[in-house]
Amino acid sequence: MNLSDPAIHLPATIAQNARTVERGFWKKLLAVAGRIPFADDAAAAYFCAVDPVTPTRVRGVLMAALAYFVLPFDVIPDFIAGLGFTDDAAVLAMAIGLVSRHIKPRHVAKARAALGLPPLEE
Repeated sequence: MNLSDPAIHLPATIAQNARTVERGFWKKLLAVAGRIPFADDAAAAYFCAVDPVTPTRVRGVLMAALAYFVLPFDVIPDFIAGLGFTDDAAVLAMAIGLVSRHIKPRHVAKARAALGLPPLEE
């Protein structure tokens, strides 16, 4: 066993990201939802990531992106007007692009309900 192999540390990293998301995701999202155009995408990603039927690798990708959104230290600080959330949006868009087929209509519906948005037209 090679302890420098990143695959060995992956479960611990996913668990740490999940704890970060659990502690801070909704608090931060609800505080900034009116200022970011990707709030419903972030919430849908959250509901996909916590869905027990979502594959582990997909949950890992989404938890990493959501943890990046939650953490106050990132490439472009969130308090910079006009630019603060662009890196968060880019990271989340990339993650969603990688796993989009796993984000189901039920995740989107839960996200919109949690944010007080009307359901999407079918």
